[in-house]
Amino acid sequence: MIRQKIVAGNWKMNGTKESIMTLVNGLLEMDGSDAEIVIAPSFPYLSQVNDLVDGSCLVLAAQNISDEVKGAYTGEVSASMLGDFGVKYVLIGHSERRSIYRETDDVIATKVKVALEFGLTPMLCIGETLEERESNQTLLVCERQIQAVIAEVGIKEFEKMVIAYEPVWAIGTGLSASAEQAQEVHCSIRAFLAKSSESVAQKVQILYGGSVKASTSSALFQMPDVDGALVGGASLDAKEFIEIVKTAS
Repeated sequence: MIRQKIVAGNWKMNGTKESIMTLVNGLLEMDGSDAEIVIAPSFPYLSQVNDLVDGSCLVLAAQNISDEVKGAYTGEVSASMLGDFGVKYVLIGHSERRSIYRETDDVIATKVKVALEFGLTPMLCIGETLEERESNQTLLVCERQIQAVIAEVGIKEFEKMVIAYEPVWAIGTGLSASAEQAQEVHCSIRAFLAKSSESVAQKVQILYGGSVKASTSSALFQMPDVDGALVGGASLDAKEFIEIVKTAS
């Protein structure tokens, strides 16, 4: 099955009104691509970016979502609010949310459920730490994180989702899994999903994230089970991000 590539840029807690305008204008200069191009600014800039990308090939994502629908939850942002600003995708379960903010598998599964209920596309982030990798727990960790979501929403809902495999040891460290290492894990993730539904497993787009650069993306995108990338720091450089997008075409 041919799955469309996705190249997503997670800007994390970076940017100003001026720098974001410059970055988006730079991205708007790129030629068309067969890949879907997604950008995830911080919450305060969603409105600005939504206006800038209107009518373009760029698709808007949010970096997080509340597990509550509305109410007295100071500082939280709901799914319906994200929908008001043209958001299509939402990152859920990023390793920084799991490790720094102690979001559990159950909380993440609830967030996925809420996002789906409001018509958003969850980009479920999974991955192991260096300690877990060195103790041969990579697949156990990924399977546990996925199974929590299956238990909450069911396997069929994964047709409306994207998975991003991000080995924690490769995020922001300059280290990156080789294309072959990424393929091995992606293939295993797809096989795990296939235990519940072969058809769903073949449809789900699985992205790789972890210090992705233009110099490494071409080899990654040639792997049969790597359906794109979730790009961190390199997505803040318009030229670098465009080069990554080019390798996905």
